[in-house]
Amino acid sequence: MNAVQLEPLPRRRDLVLVPAHNESMNLPRVLDAIKSVLPTADLLVIDDGSRDDTSDVAWSCGAVVVRHPFNLGVGAALQTGYRYALEHGYQRVVQVDADGQHRPEDARRILEVMDRDAADLVIGCRFLPGSGPYPMPRLRRMGKDYQAAIIRMLTGRKFADPTSGLRAMSTRVLWLFAQDVFPTDYPDADVLVMVSKTGVVIVEEPATMLQRKAGVSQHDGLRWVYYLFRMTLSLLVIAMGRGFQPLPEEMRASLPMETRIRSTPIFIEGRPR
Repeated sequence: MNAVQLEPLPRRRDLVLVPAHNESMNLPRVLDAIKSVLPTADLLVIDDGSRDDTSDVAWSCGAVVVRHPFNLGVGAALQTGYRYALEHGYQRVVQVDADGQHRPEDARRILEVMDRDAADLVIGCRFLPGSGPYPMPRLRRMGKDYQAAIIRMLTGRKFADPTSGLRAMSTRVLWLFAQDVFPTDYPDADVLVMVSKTGVVIVEEPATMLQRKAGVSQHDGLRWVYYLFRMTLSLLVIAMGRGFQPLPEEMRASLPMETRIRSTPIFIEGRPR
């Protein structure tokens, strides 16, 4: 009896997701650094209705570019990337800010932690032992601690850095984040509460954050006050029962697996016109 010849399993495909809004000055440095540290990963830039040359710059740096016709919010930009990753069969995604605050070395390390700890979601944390120094204004630090306290009250778990945008995730988390309940503006503490209730494995890993070199932060000035008010309302709604739909049985049983979601596109993919 002849032995059955099995084809080799396909190589795991990694995607680096970079949401961007008016980041043409930062993108060349950021994308070049990512390519040097994660040379086998694909690059996807979500241009969230930028008024500058963000799309052209990203495309010239070798990234796939997906454009929103107008600004929808960072959460909407991220979700477009999650749905793109699912539709194209990626098994791991790491999201990195376009402002240069996240080090590519940390992005690579949290991907490694996913394998080491069999984790579904790994968060790069600024406030754990081993993290580099990160000066934060007193008001924003108080807001971060306030969110962490609410998360602990709702989930029983302490998160040291609930607002970190440096995250690596599996297909299972992508499936959750692609749901319509995912917030379109600020997906931070509210998302951590919802995803914690699904039973996926979440790990925080020390990371060093750098200071922005150009452009304007979404939390500058009074926008931080609005952000905190908006997050409080979102957490209240979640406390009353809002959340992600449960994972299908087949997704709870094993990982990784390919999952595809069909959705109506709200973007233009390809070279900017």
